Amino acid sequence: MRVDVDLKNDEQILEVKENHHDNSEAYEMEQEAFQEDASFAEPVDGNAQVLQKELKKKKKKALLEFRCKMEDAILGNYLLGESNYSSPQDLSKAKEELRNISLWGVPLLPSRAHEGTDIVLMKFLKSKDYKVSDAFEMLQRTLLWRRKFRVDEVLHEKMDSNFGNVMQITGRDKQGRPVCYNAFSVPRDKRMHRLEFDTDEKCEDFLRWKIQWAEMGIQKLFFKPGGPDKIVQVMDLKNAPGPGTKGLLINKKFNMLLQDHYPEIIYKNIIINAPFWYYMAHAFIAKFLTQRFKSKFIFARSGMATETLLKYITPENLPVQYGGLMRDDDQEFSSADNVLELGIKANGSNRIQIPIPKEGVTVVWDATVIGKEVTYKEEFIPDDEGSYRILIQKEKKLGEGIRNSFYISEPGKIVVTINNSTLKKKKVLYRFKSKPTVPMYVLCK
Repeated sequence: MRVDVDLKNDEQILEVKENHHDNSEAYEMEQEAFQEDASFAEPVDGNAQVLQKELKKKKKKALLEFRCKMEDAILGNYLLGESNYSSPQDLSKAKEELRNISLWGVPLLPSRAHEGTDIVLMKFLKSKDYKVSDAFEMLQRTLLWRRKFRVDEVLHEKMDSNFGNVMQITGRDKQGRPVCYNAFSVPRDKRMHRLEFDTDEKCEDFLRWKIQWAEMGIQKLFFKPGGPDKIVQVMDLKNAPGPGTKGLLINKKFNMLLQDHYPEIIYKNIIINAPFWYYMAHAFIAKFLTQRFKSKFIFARSGMATETLLKYITPENLPVQYGGLMRDDDQEFSSADNVLELGIKANGSNRIQIPIPKEGVTVVWDATVIGKEVTYKEEFIPDDEGSYRILIQKEKKLGEGIRNSFYISEPGKIVVTINNSTLKKKKVLYRFKSKPTVPMYVLCK
């Protein structure tokens, strides 16, 4: 049975929630659509404002039509296809379940007036260039796939963690979007790698494991006006297995699923440390991706991983293994601590100087150098010329980063000297703090 809902009636239904949707539409259509949608790039001539206004009307009309179509499909009980029911009770139950249907925790029935409904619908519209019929079919296929693949159950499943990948959702980008890191672990021998994917069941488990992480990332999103509603994905291919391995093929299948069933969920897919063969493999798989989805891939050039990541992620939110300052379970610093910059010329050196005007405190400092390939040493220089300098760390090659502390027993300064013997300029990112400390010998007394 199909419920006929004409446009006029739907406008009356939606008029009640008009004020509620104004903020949602303004955010989605004005703040994001024109910035990211290459199909509707802002022109540079004098008619820009007129064209922009017309495009906004077109998108608003498409959203209204999509709402009407969803309302009709849900109330008419045909969103997931026509079904035969053995009894009126089964039909009534199915209708009730469909009225409560949701995606990513957001109700899909427009008349429920949830603040996230328009945002979710706009993702499907935008993915299909605001063609309502195509967006509706895409949403239908997504809901049917989620039911068949039992995606709603995946968050509660215990997965095998020995798939050769390390995934982590930590930190946020400069606009507050959560960042998911996907790094291949150090490869074992080929026989062990084949055993991980020697059956279809294991391949299926690996795919579900990756979908589980995608769903975990979505849980960190906020489907409301002004909230971050996309994920930044970073894929580190430093230890990726060779071309043709099943693990890599499943990763390609996962990207296809993201395109087909998670539209506009991925903001950027940043690829770092990619071997040459991966560029060839990506060129092949890109033939099956839409232009919109392909535009989300960012490839960092060799040796430029940190620089590329810092375009999107602040140093205090970038893990230390990728050249940032964020460490797991950090008890000393947080993302709220200010980060300073220092430049070093080619074949030159520079100093981080931390003045400490009073004793009885412990100074903690944190630093990293973009591009590394430098040496550093740390020392305490007292203000009193009659006192001795204290070498805290003799000169050594920089690893992942610098993290050290020193108890101050007299006024002076911490000096970190960084030497750059390369032909390229370097940038130092650092922060520091001091905290009152009672010396151990006083506690012992």
